[in-house]
Amino acid sequence: MDAVKKMPSYHAIILAKNDLGRINLYRLVSQSHLTYFNKHPRIPKSLVMKYREGLILGSACEAGELYRALLDGQSDAQIARLVKFYDYLEIQPLCNNMFMLRKGMVRTEEELRDFNRTIVRLGEEMGKPVCATGDVHFLDPEDEVYRHILLASKGFEDADESLPIYFKTTEEMLQEFAYLGKEKAREVVVTNTNLIADWCDPIDPLPQGLFA
Repeated sequence: MDAVKKMPSYHAIILAKNDLGRINLYRLVSQSHLTYFNKHPRIPKSLVMKYREGLILGSACEAGELYRALLDGQSDAQIARLVKFYDYLEIQPLCNNMFMLRKGMVRTEEELRDFNRTIVRLGEEMGKPVCATGDVHFLDPEDEVYRHILLASKGFEDADESLPIYFKTTEEMLQEFAYLGKEKAREVVVTNTNLIADWCDPIDPLPQGLFA
């Protein structure tokens, strides 16, 4: 248990597709806070696999292990192993990862596009849907000012840098991924996101009779 708390951690998206998934998701959330917490909630992969039934796993943002593996130049075999673990892969607008350019993690915006192109290719090769997601932190563009305040209060050096992670329209997302080509952009923005939504049944987070 202590070893798990000290291991590197990555972001992931976990969706519940039915009531069993809801129960299993609650189990994971509880364990992440009560058993494996270390500065932030953690879930070992072994626990995810134990309670995976009814769940949908997405590869998440640049802080996910797939994106990090690509950034670190890991082997094709390791990349393939990671892709197999997830039910769908994610790519995000360039603005979400512009901090990587400021920090020298990449040299050009085109490198950021290439990471997304690589994820799209991996999805095609391994039969995994690729979804364009926004990592949305606030609703409207003008709400960004509140995030700047929060980041500054936590001492982030780039607290004042622009990060427009608002809830973009479909048309805005299509424009963000136009470099993939019209058909592929529509696939990742519209077709595949609806596909994942269709995998999920209507779920009541607090079933009737759960409490008086």
